Amino acid sequence: MEHRALKRARGVVVILLIAVVAGGAAVWQLRRAPVTPASKPIPTNRDAMAPSGVRVRVQVLNGTTVRGLARRATFVLRDHGFDVVETGNQKSETDTTLVYDLTGHPEWARAAAKLFTPSRVVSARDSSRYVDIAVVLGASWRAPAEPFYP
Repeated sequence: MEHRALKRARGVVVILLIAVVAGGAAVWQLRRAPVTPASKPIPTNRDAMAPSGVRVRVQVLNGTTVRGLARRATFVLRDHGFDVVETGNQKSETDTTLVYDLTGHPEWARAAAKLFTPSRVVSARDSSRYVDIAVVLGASWRAPAEPFYP
């Protein structure tokens, strides 16, 4: 009787050992897998891409009380080819996102505005600024879900 119980206990230990080794191998393989360009998110709105061969410098300001919204908008803009050179907060809150065209390229501002619907494009030429477009995020914009990069 004890011999049969001992065999059964050994069988359970062997099965548990195999399960632990297989689980460890699976975790090791997942951590070892590199992030390839194919696994990065592909921009969905092709009309909202920055023009190719042109560096469109963008300033992003958070005009809401939501912490980290300018950072999330920076990711969205960079995924679509815009060069975000400055982020920050605006003192006053705004409801609608405003995209300011500062260098006389309204098509660039319209392309960026498509990423932040609902939004408005405002022409406010200012040659003293280092940026081409300024985006002031409003409370009506909802950031997309962040991609998961393990």
